[in-house]
Amino acid sequence: MYTKEITVNNEVGLHARPATYFIQKANEFKSGIWVEKEERRVNAKSLLGVLSLGIVKGTVITLIADGSDEAAAVDALCDLVDHQLGD
Repeated sequence: MYTKEITVNNEVGLHARPATYFIQKANEFKSGIWVEKEERRVNAKSLLGVLSLGIVKGTVITLIADGSDEAAAVDALCDLVDHQLGD
């Protein structure tokens, strides 16, 4: 299992279009991937799950992956959140 904590800094958080990009990236990996906010954990490959967390700018989330490409999955999603979601 591989985990990393990250702060979402884009203006709209993980809503609508940014969440779609996030889900698409998560689905490129074989590992099981989850997003955790406070005490709630959802499947990172589920749009409704990710949207249900209500992730806004400044939210700290934990990305968790378990499987053959777990580190690559978490690192790629962190990079996406940090640099590629735009505002």
